[in-house]
Amino acid sequence: MKDVKHISSLQNPLIKKTLLLKEKSRERKKSGLFVLEGRKEFELATKGNYTMDTIFFCPELISIEALKASFKIENTPLISVSLEVYGKLAHRDTTEGIMAISKAKNHELNSLHLTQANPLILVAEAPEKPGNIGALLRTADAANLDAVIIANPRTDLYNPNIIRSSVGCVFSKMIVMADTSSIISFLKEKRIAIYCAALTASKPYTSINFTGPTAIVVGTEHSGLSEEWLTNSTQNIIIPMEGAIDSMNVSVSAAILIFEAKRQRIG
Repeated sequence: MKDVKHISSLQNPLIKKTLLLKEKSRERKKSGLFVLEGRKEFELATKGNYTMDTIFFCPELISIEALKASFKIENTPLISVSLEVYGKLAHRDTTEGIMAISKAKNHELNSLHLTQANPLILVAEAPEKPGNIGALLRTADAANLDAVIIANPRTDLYNPNIIRSSVGCVFSKMIVMADTSSIISFLKEKRIAIYCAALTASKPYTSINFTGPTAIVVGTEHSGLSEEWLTNSTQNIIIPMEGAIDSMNVSVSAAILIFEAKRQRIG
């Protein structure tokens, strides 16, 4: 493995730095770097034009020949690590021998440039649970949404649990984050209708015409959407419930609403 450095010590400064990036949101924000692992995630990040700072691989799990054959890694420092070091770095129990330190992207609202004249956007207000955020991003990818906007974010987008639960879809879609007021102003400026999932003053989602420029807005299951969204909504929408409860998991609700919009646009 000519020109490939090998690290077998957990005390190596680069390994310590990588562990800090994995474990501390503060370190990720300060450095503009984050850690990803797994072939699928690496592939999606590469397709999403993420810039890799360093690539790690474990020879016991993936050969350097397979690594070079599968991924474009010519200009990125490549480091071999022992199985012990890789096990310490890896976030998942079952893994595929490849990790990377990558540069984060700009997720400010001014980075969102919609190329479609008739966009379909998902807005999620203050989601906290990485599993829910990951599921929302998987739905956005499956529906090929034009963008995902996170209002009043409470969780670091590059949290390893979000990357894992999204199966790398955090890299496949345009994602921006901003405060609610700025997002509402942006949507109104772009003449995008705002449909808020809410229990009050709502119409059944199947009665709504989603074929124009549309933002579907969802809140948390616990507290729903803030009053600012409800005040500025084009129309509140509801998924009729026939059981004993009046709400579903936010990712399930979002998927139902998004794919109804997709159905209307195809039909």
